[in-house]
Amino acid sequence: MHDSVDVAIIGSGINSLVAAAELAMDGQRVCIIERSDRLGGFIHSAERTLPGFIHDSFSSWHPLFVSGGAYAALGKELHARGLEYCNTTAEVTASVAADPATGAHRVVIAHRDPGETAAAFKVPADQAAYLAMLDDLGRNADTVFGAFGAELRSFSDGAKIVLGAVRRGRLKATELFVRDSVMSGRNYTRSRFDGWEADQLWSPWLLHAGLGPDQATGGVMLPVMAMSMHGFGIPVVKGGSSKFVEAFESLLRDNGVRIMLGAEAEEILVDSGSGRVTGVRTPRGVLAAGTVLANVSPQALYTRLLSQPPAGTAAAAERYQNGRGALQIHLALDKPVEWLDSRLNRVPLVHISNGSDSTGIACAQAEAGLLPSEPTVVVGQQCVLDPSRAPEGKATLWLQLQEVPFTPVGDAAGQLDVTGGWTDELKQDYLERVLDRLEHFAPGTRATVLASDIMAPTDLLAANPNAVNGDPYGGSAELFQNLLWRPFPGAAGHRTPIKGLWHIGASTHPGPGLSGGSGHLVAQKLTTKEPRLSRIQAALKPRKR
Repeated sequence: MHDSVDVAIIGSGINSLVAAAELAMDGQRVCIIERSDRLGGFIHSAERTLPGFIHDSFSSWHPLFVSGGAYAALGKELHARGLEYCNTTAEVTASVAADPATGAHRVVIAHRDPGETAAAFKVPADQAAYLAMLDDLGRNADTVFGAFGAELRSFSDGAKIVLGAVRRGRLKATELFVRDSVMSGRNYTRSRFDGWEADQLWSPWLLHAGLGPDQATGGVMLPVMAMSMHGFGIPVVKGGSSKFVEAFESLLRDNGVRIMLGAEAEEILVDSGSGRVTGVRTPRGVLAAGTVLANVSPQALYTRLLSQPPAGTAAAAERYQNGRGALQIHLALDKPVEWLDSRLNRVPLVHISNGSDSTGIACAQAEAGLLPSEPTVVVGQQCVLDPSRAPEGKATLWLQLQEVPFTPVGDAAGQLDVTGGWTDELKQDYLERVLDRLEHFAPGTRATVLASDIMAPTDLLAANPNAVNGDPYGGSAELFQNLLWRPFPGAAGHRTPIKGLWHIGASTHPGPGLSGGSGHLVAQKLTTKEPRLSRIQAALKPRKR
């Protein structure tokens, strides 16, 4: 067993897996150091309820991965090692709600075909506005996806983005697009649409980017989500997300990556004279490395792993703000959900939300430490795409609640006792509230539940220390800690003030999500290869005639 490598990577989430694979394929000696007994971080699947029912424990949907640069670089290798996706060519996602004025059910469905999606909007002008929204993003794709894949504090990277806009003669148009991009999702949809459909359909998706409908940058993330799913669907890994990790592990081992499981990094070692990283101390000894990639929270990096952090970084890391907590519910069902609107039976992911209004209220309640009275319920129906996840005739259900406090101080509905925190009793009581929401649109679902498994924000933190305060998105993605300022100004960017030490993961640019973006970006900086375009950029790039 070697005691030195070229690159040591702390943590094994998607950004670590991507970076390790790309660096190893470039010929570098790489070691992953993982405290858990498995690779993958929040990518995992298991029989969490009953035998034969396969549940994605945490994350599940891969549109951002298959549309990104990491997949462009590694997809062929992963598929050669067993990765299979199940996807849709028809309905992608939907949102259902009760009309606040009449109580009638409102349903809006996104199809792979943007035109088919827009055609269902009731206001004719909104149909054209929806297609114009996607066209605007397409025209600015090099700016948007270039920024997602760039070191924004790098003069050269920033200059490429600006000069690209100048060469396309779109500097003024780019300024207008940037103005729209920093809007909240609510303001963005208000500024473009008269009807309710676009807001109800896509504003709840902002939760998956660590945002709420009233937070800045929703104006870019909302159309990015829409374009990704129209272009690439909503793929899930056949047989469960652990198959994704297995394909990566095979790729890593085939390229000589050393994997240390059950070994928590204790300290990142830095030479005091040169200010350069020299390795990582673990319970198994020191692993020497000239480059270290830390896929950890800012708090862990600057207050625990570095004995002498750069000036001001420890204090700034302690002030770093994490977002709302999340709660994950897994259900084994005796039969698939039967929605009142039968079209929803075919949709892989349904939000129970009327858009910015109900989701905004639930976010505000959670931010105030309250359990939301009407939470946004993310209803994942993976069996629609992958029937192998449940015995014949039965189904799994993946329910995600992204608006819950880590330490509840009260219940917005005034019904639940929160004095003991996330006790088993409170988890079960909140499940009943969630099922009440679901029953309103799919009556009879509660009677089909065979078994349940509930993971509160406290359980997420116990499973992954990067989920500080039960936040699975690596910290609030509000503008003051996003883009140029993620995680915070004194340590923004992936290259830290310590030579050879890089920071990757959800708490770094381009933020949360299963794109593998920060791992890919840093790997490209550390290899001799030309940067890879994301698949969205490649698809939108004008062809030479």
